[in-house]
Amino acid sequence: MSSPSAENPPSTTGSAPRLRVAPSPTGDPHVGTAYMALFNLAFARQQGGSFVLRIEDTDRARFDETSERQLYDTLGWLGLTWDEGPDVGGPFAPYRQSERLDTYRPYVEKLIEEGHAYYCWCSTERLTAMREKQQKLKLPTGYDRLCVGKTQEERAELEGYSETPVVRMLVPEDAPTTFEDVIRGTVSAPLPDDQVILKADGFPTYHLAVVVDDHEMGITHVVRGEEWISSTPKHVLLYRWLGLEAPKFAHMPLLRNQNKSKISKRKNPEARLTWFQEQGYLPEAVVNFLGLLAYPPAKGESGEDVEKFTVEEFSREFAWDKVNTVGPIFDLKKLEWLNGAWIRGLELADLSARVLPYLQADGVLGEDPGAEDLARLESIAELIQTRMNLLTEASALVRPFYVADEELEIAEDARAGLKDTAGEVLDAALAALEPLAAATGEGNQWHAAEIERVLREAIVDGMGIKPRLAFGPLRTAVSGQKISPPLFESMEILGRDSTLGRLRALRSSLA
Repeated sequence: MSSPSAENPPSTTGSAPRLRVAPSPTGDPHVGTAYMALFNLAFARQQGGSFVLRIEDTDRARFDETSERQLYDTLGWLGLTWDEGPDVGGPFAPYRQSERLDTYRPYVEKLIEEGHAYYCWCSTERLTAMREKQQKLKLPTGYDRLCVGKTQEERAELEGYSETPVVRMLVPEDAPTTFEDVIRGTVSAPLPDDQVILKADGFPTYHLAVVVDDHEMGITHVVRGEEWISSTPKHVLLYRWLGLEAPKFAHMPLLRNQNKSKISKRKNPEARLTWFQEQGYLPEAVVNFLGLLAYPPAKGESGEDVEKFTVEEFSREFAWDKVNTVGPIFDLKKLEWLNGAWIRGLELADLSARVLPYLQADGVLGEDPGAEDLARLESIAELIQTRMNLLTEASALVRPFYVADEELEIAEDARAGLKDTAGEVLDAALAALEPLAAATGEGNQWHAAEIERVLREAIVDGMGIKPRLAFGPLRTAVSGQKISPPLFESMEILGRDSTLGRLRALRSSLA
């Protein structure tokens, strides 16, 4: 365990930067954790430094034992990988605060011995009544220092006594309230109150633990949300009292809804990191989007905005002075557009692999699809790649290719949209397609180009129906949907027998 004295603190002068993200395992990981992780990681990678994942689990009342595993899974899914952490170890282990309790006590004792902290025996009931009275009288809220300068015996004689004390900071009236921020410059914050730094259960509060852990782990830059600005003077005081070198601070703008309110897991499903994978977003698109929220797009060679970028590209060009301090609006429409752009840039084999779990979850494909089904999926992927913005949209587009012909259901809106001429169109299509041979090799006529040629000749030219109206009944027959993947390519993939069978089935239903 490191000493709390200032004699040998980890020096950060001239060393490679060390940054961290320190989430609390209190339920589904918040999207803000990934947002902060991206900016920490970008600077660490650019500067050849280290990125640390630390678990701040001192809030035992809200602790969720499954949350830590979700943190690893979701951040790993996003590709925001760390160099040190509870799961991978590192030179400053352990990386869970609950496993570091012995580390904090010497720092607390030093603060008490030097008059910078004191024991407080006030009960919860007394503190609640005190706050209520302050609010009623419209006075500043904060601890009234009843316990300052008193022994336990002296305090026990007064009302509102609790045998198990907490430890509070003794904040002087002239405490510094400004600090330098690498994003915002000189920042002012309110005078701190006498913050609890050690709870009655022996666990440190965030304010003490974050200072001690960042010092002991050699963290050079503390990058966190702007909601911590008001707490930073407390941390600056602790660094000063303990004789420690303070890190540089960078406070990121908070993610906000359209109405400018803060995004919360209680009100916003998209605040949960797990939600993005459930909805069919690509991890590359989510990270790309988070970067754009507080950072301007790069400029292309002709001066245009380049909004699509990888973590590596983001890291290469990153600069703190470009971070926007205005709270960014979490625009899901923009994210969906960006996700579609990433989908369209995937190799077909990659796209097939990514949609497969969604198809299996929806029962389109089984748990162990055969080689023929997988080969067909890659062909289908080419047809649907430009027609979806989310991976979850694949099931509706792909299902017709795997359902048995007799089990294909015609959607109500597709059937309702059929014109009076639908029967004639289907008759003409059957007459045109039935002569086509589906032999293998050079004799094969069942391919998209030939299918399109004979159908245009029979329906557009032969019946005089405009192209945009000519093939609606065929699309409905083949896919069961009003909107479907490219028709002629779909017919080629389905094969001659299935295509003709589906055309006949719809025709019969119209008789």
